[in-house]
Amino acid sequence: MLRRSLSVLLGCLLLTQLSHAQFLKKLSKRLEQSTTAKDTSSSSGTVSLAGITESDAGSAIKEALAKGVSAGISKLNKTNGFFGSDIYKVLLPPDAVKIENTLRSIGLGSQVDKAILQINRSAEKAVGYAAPIFVNAIKKMTLTDALNLVKGGNTSATDYFKSKTTDELKAAFAPVIQKTLDSTAATRYYTDIVNTYNKLPTTFNKANPDLKDYVTTMAVNALFDQIGKEEAAIRTNPAARTTDLLKKVFGAK
Repeated sequence: MLRRSLSVLLGCLLLTQLSHAQFLKKLSKRLEQSTTAKDTSSSSGTVSLAGITESDAGSAIKEALAKGVSAGISKLNKTNGFFGSDIYKVLLPPDAVKIENTLRSIGLGSQVDKAILQINRSAEKAVGYAAPIFVNAIKKMTLTDALNLVKGGNTSATDYFKSKTTDELKAAFAPVIQKTLDSTAATRYYTDIVNTYNKLPTTFNKANPDLKDYVTTMAVNALFDQIGKEEAAIRTNPAARTTDLLKKVFGAK
């Protein structure tokens, strides 16, 4: 049932282009529905920090993360979300820099530019599929570390979330990345420049045309960076605490 609900949420995001506020509301609702049983079975009535219960703390942490996911997707899942960004633009993999330099030096820079553009287009498209993956990961967080996370540093919840879920998220995200790489022709463009390079008589170390792992890592890292920025804003800027729960928990620190 939860998977079906998340699929509906994703469909709504992609087909109707919900506003940031609407998307956050839906994310928060799904999180609340999927974590209520777990939260109430824990020590949810225990008063902890400034009258805040562990349940309040856990819900606030999850809401902050959901808000970060929403912000990240809205900023990255659009034309030039990656390609037009000084921070997130995906360049060729480090081990392909020699390919780029060599091909540009012999007048094949346009092939390299096409590959880079389509790689970024694939990342921009792929993050639109991230919502259910991140929602599933967020709902699995327990209340055990909730109070410490609330009292932690500006990105402590994001760092915790990242350390606990990165491998799982990459595994879930990789097929989506591969699909978008193929659909945007990024795979073909990148394979073309790698094969062109590999055929040069001066090439001794052949390059691997596989992009999936590299782009997956870059896309996931970009989303986590956006989540961290949103968490830091919630912790340091009262104006970013857009719900009563966020005001109650993070305003009491």
